[in-house]
Amino acid sequence: MSVSTLAAARTLCAPLPVLGQDVTVPLVTGGEVAYAALDYAASAPALQRVWDDVAAYAPYYGSVHRGAGYLSQLSTDLFENARRTVTEFLDCRSDDQLIFTRSTTDSLNLLASALPAGCQVFVFETEHHASLLPWQDARVTYLDAPRSPRRAVETLERALAERDPQGPALVCVTGASNVTGELWPVRELAAAAHAHGARIVLDAAQLAPHHPVSVRDLDVDWVAFSGHKLYAPFGSGVLAGRADWLAEADPYLAGGGASRKVTRREDGGVDVEWHESAARHEAGSPNVIGAYSIASACKALTEAGFDDLVAREEHLIAKVREGLADVPEVRILSLFGDDAPRVGVISFVVEGWNSSHFAAALSAEYGIGVRDGLFCAHPLVRTLLGSDPQTQGECGAPEAAPGEKSLNAIRVSFGAGTPDEHVDRFVTAVRELVTQGAKWRYRTENGRCVPSVN
Repeated sequence: MSVSTLAAARTLCAPLPVLGQDVTVPLVTGGEVAYAALDYAASAPALQRVWDDVAAYAPYYGSVHRGAGYLSQLSTDLFENARRTVTEFLDCRSDDQLIFTRSTTDSLNLLASALPAGCQVFVFETEHHASLLPWQDARVTYLDAPRSPRRAVETLERALAERDPQGPALVCVTGASNVTGELWPVRELAAAAHAHGARIVLDAAQLAPHHPVSVRDLDVDWVAFSGHKLYAPFGSGVLAGRADWLAEADPYLAGGGASRKVTRREDGGVDVEWHESAARHEAGSPNVIGAYSIASACKALTEAGFDDLVAREEHLIAKVREGLADVPEVRILSLFGDDAPRVGVISFVVEGWNSSHFAAALSAEYGIGVRDGLFCAHPLVRTLLGSDPQTQGECGAPEAAPGEKSLNAIRVSFGAGTPDEHVDRFVTAVRELVTQGAKWRYRTENGRCVPSVN
């Protein structure tokens, strides 16, 4: 790293306070160390601000949209204010609808259930399974992995030009890869979709925690993301965008809250009048704490300023990539090339190491938590590893079944709460493991590599 880069790094903002920074974990070699959480792409630690806001609200918890009591009214106001906060965070259009869900996966399955009859869906094989798999009941065209942003747009344009122009169509694309961290050309893909009469949904699970997401600016029709990747716990997610398909579809779940009026018929059945607002797809008692936690995280990130957050993350990305580049045995996985802009998600393999073994050693000997496996993006990882696309493997499993080729990689990911020390320790640990080997013996137990008991 150059002197000028080091000088610039000193002016970067401090990491945002997150829970778990003072947690220590035991090492197999003896002693304890502060845990280095470098698996943000799976679940980011909760912001201290979010936890404090939820704790302050907890005594006033009540069922929303259901009661006349003070706490129910207060909770209802808080829930709907959270909806407005997240809508502003996403810079939605005035007539867009925002639905609180359980996760990105839940959001995209909800949208899949609302597709008009005959809808064609176009999705790249590079997607996370949450955005690759929900469209099974539609006519799906899976697009090959592009090797540049320009090729991504060209591939989509070619596929859309060959579709039936009379029927509805939807394009699903990620904003940032959960495997490589690379940013996708969302605005250009949206323009291509609209030019061919299609709509587009953005999987922003890995984008929203790192970069501002503007529905208006990107010109996407829908956006989906998860709270637990946005420093907000409690199992919540968001689907925001065009209201028409959602209002015309049957409710995602049938039950209280989704129904406006229910009457008995003379034949013994019931007639139901469903809501046309977001309530149509929010049946049951909603996760008010989850919605409030997302809104709190949105406020915290906005107040911290994405310009500062992005600058600091780019500093950490440079540290990791430069550190790994100094280890010849390490190969960083990339779809678009080394110069592609990216968020703090980096996957790699180490020559001579099973990735599960390497990840286990990072945890047991250095107190560093990373992810190994296929990251619920099997087709993409197989493409990056150059393996047979028919080779089997399980989501997150470090090893294939007996007789099959072992398919896995290591992923390190970080964000607004990551201190420099965690990244520095990770780079040092990688170098030491490659040059000196593991200090402990490991074995496979229930499909995972774990330290052996002496």
